[in-house]
Amino acid sequence: MDLNLQPLHLPSDNERPFVIAGPCSAETEEQVMKTAWQLAKKGCHMFRAGVWKPRTKPGGFEGNGLKALPWLKRVKEETGMLVATEVATPTHVEQALAHGIDILWIGARTSANPFAMQDLADALRGTDATVLVKNPVNPDLELWIGALERINQAGITKLAAVHRGFSSYDKKIYRNLPMWQIPIELRRRIPDLPIINDPSHIGGRRELVAPLCQQAMDLGFDGLLVEAHCDPDKAWSDAKQQVTPDVLDYILSLIVVRDETVTTEGIHELRNQIDELDNQLMDLLAKRMRVCREIGQYKKEHNMTVLQPVRYSEILDKRGAQGVLCGMDAEFVKKIFENVHEESVRQQMEIINK
Repeated sequence: MDLNLQPLHLPSDNERPFVIAGPCSAETEEQVMKTAWQLAKKGCHMFRAGVWKPRTKPGGFEGNGLKALPWLKRVKEETGMLVATEVATPTHVEQALAHGIDILWIGARTSANPFAMQDLADALRGTDATVLVKNPVNPDLELWIGALERINQAGITKLAAVHRGFSSYDKKIYRNLPMWQIPIELRRRIPDLPIINDPSHIGGRRELVAPLCQQAMDLGFDGLLVEAHCDPDKAWSDAKQQVTPDVLDYILSLIVVRDETVTTEGIHELRNQIDELDNQLMDLLAKRMRVCREIGQYKKEHNMTVLQPVRYSEILDKRGAQGVLCGMDAEFVKKIFENVHEESVRQQMEIINK
């Protein structure tokens, strides 16, 4: 899949990924400037702050809106940093660009709505804006790509994706599940599209920011979007996930950025082994499906239902436990066998309904 893109050329240090940092919300002019100067003194080149804040429920702090844009303009003029904020309506786009905002990002709630995305695309048409599109709240890669395409088709070529994780009812460690396979597939589909990681929204807790930053770098992400506040515990929104500029600087000093240009000759033989093992896996799966089809024929002849719930539970529990003994995560193994079982049922249904 091709998008019409040009390099972003966002500033960064040679030994660090590019980082867009700043508070979740632009609360007061004093808070914005204090945080901005602290970040600038740590070598940060790009400052972020939410001016319009979409909240899950009414009654919370929803941002200072238009009043806060001059504060970001002042950050740009006095510190030299580029400035970024979220936009969700055509009016937001118009007002942000009028105040010299360098980078606009589109949030997860907005990217999930094709009507809203088209309105923003129309508002951006004819501008030279740099736009970041966060993944939709739900894990839907096609919806994410569609949002990016709408912006790109409006003539925006300085474009990047932001991975902020995906909402889930079953919350465990993370505020939003990383589901790394989705941005990885996005990179495979659109290789030239920069992908930025948002560890603050994935983790939801400041102690998770550092490991998530390193994970993103290990997976070849292009940069980070991190929430940093001069006094995080007193933040008006998302206090638990924000770090101080000093802590962010420490996190960045520890990050190891891998070199993607290093030759892969040293792992060529290992990759050949992987290919051979994959071929064996495919052969075993084909044999398993042949047996499943024979079972389907037996069920048809004896008027049995395709789905046998007790047997299905037995397979998942047994293979999950076996996976742990083999050094694998039980849930990972269960997901594999859920997919294998789904295909087995499909093939048996074809036989029974012939």
